[in-house]
Amino acid sequence: MPTAGLLRTKLRQGDWAHSPLVVAVVALVIAAGIGLLLAAGAGAGPAEVIDALIQGTFGSPFAVGTSLNNAAIIMFIAAGFTVAYRAGLVNVGGEGQICLGGIAATAVGVTIPDAMPLFLGVTLALVAAVLAGASWAAIAGWLYVRRGTSEIITTLLLNFVGLALVVLMVQEPSLLRQPMTSSETLPQSESLSEASHLPLLGLTKSPATVAIVIALLAITAVGVILRHSAIGLRLRSVGLSPTASARLGVTVDRVRFLGLSTAGGFSGLAGGILVTSAPFVLAEGFSSGFGFTGLVVGLLARGSMTAVAGVSLFLGFLVAGGINLQLAAGVPSSTVTVVQSVLIILIAGAALWTTRSRPVAPPEATSAPAITAPAKATS
Repeated sequence: MPTAGLLRTKLRQGDWAHSPLVVAVVALVIAAGIGLLLAAGAGAGPAEVIDALIQGTFGSPFAVGTSLNNAAIIMFIAAGFTVAYRAGLVNVGGEGQICLGGIAATAVGVTIPDAMPLFLGVTLALVAAVLAGASWAAIAGWLYVRRGTSEIITTLLLNFVGLALVVLMVQEPSLLRQPMTSSETLPQSESLSEASHLPLLGLTKSPATVAIVIALLAITAVGVILRHSAIGLRLRSVGLSPTASARLGVTVDRVRFLGLSTAGGFSGLAGGILVTSAPFVLAEGFSSGFGFTGLVVGLLARGSMTAVAGVSLFLGFLVAGGINLQLAAGVPSSTVTVVQSVLIILIAGAALWTTRSRPVAPPEATSAPAITAPAKATS
């Protein structure tokens, strides 16, 4: 059937209402409306809110650079979430994995000498971050494949442990806290060595780093692997039917374990990127809720790496605009967090809607010539 005819048929059947794209647009519109209502409750009009968001995202090279850095972090987390989700697992532990990645990158960054080549120093810090994030997610992966414990519960609970470890690291002088010279010394790590500072993109008056380039390359590679490789086929097979995959010789437990560990590695990399970017320190709350934002993007993107890039950019700019929203319009920046939470609720509720099975109409009866047995030959 021609494309236009197929589209008309789907519209007549009401399939457009089950399209992930339509659901995503509706969810964004509803969440934006709730955000405007909250802003109105804080005394800011829609025009003032929109102007503050635009100025905070596109109003200056600094704002654009900050937004791009935010988008890169979200892309890493969403890409890892997609890998685990393709294997039928939901990684809710991005926040804790970011924390472990940040701790590992800081431990490397404060110990390497400034004279070390930049490429080597940054690589060591980020590799440590990846390994730490993957190891943290591997705890949940092992509990899932060996004990049958829900990965949603374990990854969620590990978030709190990861956040507590960051507090411990920056509060305890014998760990990563900077030397205390007075009572006003902030509870944070020492500044990372210059050899581990992530290079800037070189844009005028912009803090944008090469993280956005690395992120775009990473999601491109993930997209190619998921769609055009044996690894991607195994992940999809396990996600669709573990039983059938096992019968075909796929080691289901190993695929799921590695899928969740890979998701943790991507989130750990995001944590490493955060601490190797300005201000180059590990501090409480450095993860800034990016783990849950990446979860939103992963749910919205529905496995499409193009959608991951687009939605990450959108939310990256939204997060940056939320800071200016508080400064310019007097609206709490937590309004953006509320909007993201509403998105999660709407998307979770719409999952059943978009995947709801519809009854298949019985085939129409058609007349067919009767098949008769050939007549026997007679002598």
